[in-house]
Amino acid sequence: MVERPSLDALDVALLAALREHPRAGALELARITGVARATVSARLQRLEDSGVVTGYGPDIDVAAAGFGVEAFVTLEIAQGALDDVQRDLEAIPGLLEAHATTGSGDVLCRVAASSHEGLQQILVDLNRSASIVRSTSVVALSRLVPWRTLPLLESEAAPGAGRSAMRRQKAAPPSG
Repeated sequence: MVERPSLDALDVALLAALREHPRAGALELARITGVARATVSARLQRLEDSGVVTGYGPDIDVAAAGFGVEAFVTLEIAQGALDDVQRDLEAIPGLLEAHATTGSGDVLCRVAASSHEGLQQILVDLNRSASIVRSTSVVALSRLVPWRTLPLLESEAAPGAGRSAMRRQKAAPPSG
């Protein structure tokens, strides 16, 4: 079992500040969180080293980029063929992500295309794999909750980062 890094309220505040201000440097993050720049730099380095922060690239809305047809595809694969399926899936540009799963299917994929014809081509490409026995697709009509991580991290963050600015944020009365 992989040991989960211990995140405290300051770690979560830094991650929230990065999410809100993705171009902010260490000095700006220090101002936002009310801690020293060296503390911000050290915390960010620890979050990167532990694999919590995996990158600083832009978040891309594939629909805004012209790929507004999104679907989820469940694959049933041949016994022991996960590595072969992974290689086949990586060769399909419209495949955004894929996860090995439990349940009636073996792999759950998220795909995007510019049109229904493009989606059909992705489905045809998926079914060309000799290791895929069956596929079932569901077209996404709208996104109700976008990808998010902060609510989960906030729910499990260790209290007591010991930072005065953070205590003020929590102690501030609700406005309104």
